[in-house]
Amino acid sequence: MSPAFRALVGAALAASALPGAAAEWPQWRGPRRDGRSPETGLLRSWPEGGPPLLWRAPGLGTGYSSVSVAAGRIHTMGDLSDGQYVIAVAQSDGTLLWKTRVGPIHEDEYGGPRATPTIDGDGVYVTTTEGAVVALDGSTGVERWRRSLPGDFGGYLMKAMGSYDWRFSESPLVDGERVVVTPGHIEALMVALDRGTGEERWRTQGRRLGPLGSDGAAYASAVISEATGVRQYVQLVGRGLIAVEAETGRLLWNYNRIASDIANIATPLVEGDYVFASAGYGTGAALVRIAPGEESLEAEEVYFLEAGTLQNHHGGLVLHEGTVYTGTGHNRGFPIAVDLLSGQVRWGPVRAGGNGSAAASYADGRLYFRFQDGRMLLIEATPEEYREAGSFLIPDVQKESWSHPVVADGKLLLREQDDLLCYDLRPRGPEGAGEP
Repeated sequence: MSPAFRALVGAALAASALPGAAAEWPQWRGPRRDGRSPETGLLRSWPEGGPPLLWRAPGLGTGYSSVSVAAGRIHTMGDLSDGQYVIAVAQSDGTLLWKTRVGPIHEDEYGGPRATPTIDGDGVYVTTTEGAVVALDGSTGVERWRRSLPGDFGGYLMKAMGSYDWRFSESPLVDGERVVVTPGHIEALMVALDRGTGEERWRTQGRRLGPLGSDGAAYASAVISEATGVRQYVQLVGRGLIAVEAETGRLLWNYNRIASDIANIATPLVEGDYVFASAGYGTGAALVRIAPGEESLEAEEVYFLEAGTLQNHHGGLVLHEGTVYTGTGHNRGFPIAVDLLSGQVRWGPVRAGGNGSAAASYADGRLYFRFQDGRMLLIEATPEEYREAGSFLIPDVQKESWSHPVVADGKLLLREQDDLLCYDLRPRGPEGAGEP
């Protein structure tokens, strides 16, 4: 190896270890869509009242979208007075950079967008509550192309409870040159769109997927799996878990038992040849193992946990060192830890300090639990026992505090309806080191 090449490799390795390499959260639930941040060196515990609030950015409108972070920008969605918008603010101080109207307001008791923008390169990709899939320029907000899940593919959502209409909630998955979304129609269960043009690349022909649940898309977002060496997109739809082949869109396998009759919401977890999923409304949780079948792949049930043991409503699942951490209970977020491979409960459920459903994320050995009433908890990610390391109440909570917490660039970002709050998670002891 020449000295010049050795220096080049060393520079590349050094760059990959820089804080900036871990500073981004470019899509729904983070870099790998698993709720995990690669950040390190964060506060091990919080002082009374929580970490310091650095800034607060108003003007984001109503809704439950989380945020994505990349290239110095934070992106989210919100309903303003005249429509539904994608909004970009500066990562440094929350200053508005641009906002682009992408659709009409979602007028409902739980109104506003639910999807989180996906940032990929110089593009931003979103799904509106009306089912429009829109690509925008990340620097300017200028619209590049759009498609309609119901209009172009006959898309529709699974049956909702009573008269509620929660609308489309999926955050688009960008994989290489494909933008993958879920119309839910039997002849277009999932579709892949060209990243640059929006043209259709493939669509998934569905089939009868079982008696539980109902036909249509659900409220989850797809994740990438390499189970059995086959690249595939795993999704939770109205009839439960499915996976389609990444290259062709061919339906590979499905698992119906995890389907709720009302709403399937939590994004599945993938680990090797395994997929873990959960649904609320009295459904439960399950682990399946993906294995070769006679014609395609098969999902073999490893275990099923009844709702009384574990059911995650919509707060998400986090896997850390073989243990699944989440909030359990319908309309509840009692922290619980479950061994992934055996389903054995390690600890919990714990009646922690917050009320309602809880959204969970992970960073640097800690769980960030955000409850519906605005209570934030810091919990050690250990299967040994429940250990709380701090809490605080998000200010001025007016509605359900459902947006998922984000950890990026040493900051905790919390979307709270019209506001975005940025908290400092870096220790500030002597010479900037050590705990406060």
